[in-house]
Amino acid sequence: MILPSARADGKLARLLAENAGIHLDLGGGAHPQRGFINIDIRELPEVDIVHDLQVIPWPLPDACASRVMASHLVEHISPAGGVFIRFMNEVWRVTKPGGEFMISMPYGLSPGFVQDPTHCNPCNEATWAYFDPLHQSRLWEIYKPRPWYYRYVSFDPMWNMEVLLIRHNEDSQLWEKERTEWGPMNFA
Repeated sequence: MILPSARADGKLARLLAENAGIHLDLGGGAHPQRGFINIDIRELPEVDIVHDLQVIPWPLPDACASRVMASHLVEHISPAGGVFIRFMNEVWRVTKPGGEFMISMPYGLSPGFVQDPTHCNPCNEATWAYFDPLHQSRLWEIYKPRPWYYRYVSFDPMWNMEVLLIRHNEDSQLWEKERTEWGPMNFA
């Protein structure tokens, strides 16, 4: 693990002071989202924090991000030994209650997924129900990871999937109220 550089420390501190939370690009590599702190395993000029996202904890404070994005990263996070669930719990830790986690990835077992030898985590629209304690499937009860609201999914089984999760508060008594404020789940 390489801790944030002085450049990243200053940028992170400034953004935390100026905003309700930073925007965090997980695995943004050489093409980070504008206005986002970029955390990636590769040491590139565009990377603010060099860190392997499968190594927990990340060098970030709790509840510091109002928006987190993972574009074509999740399919590279190992599901073996609970690594993917720990990854999702770490995203939850650094995301503020009510914050968004946006995921874009190849649909599990689509041609785009199977073509890359480094893809190891095939997800589909049902995967995200494991992270939502109030989802009608009750899949969350199997592993009981940190609570997310599975708000939106759009997918084509031959191509990609886009997912929006919203971080629930730790207090389960607030979950129904939060869902009412955030609106119903949407399949596109």
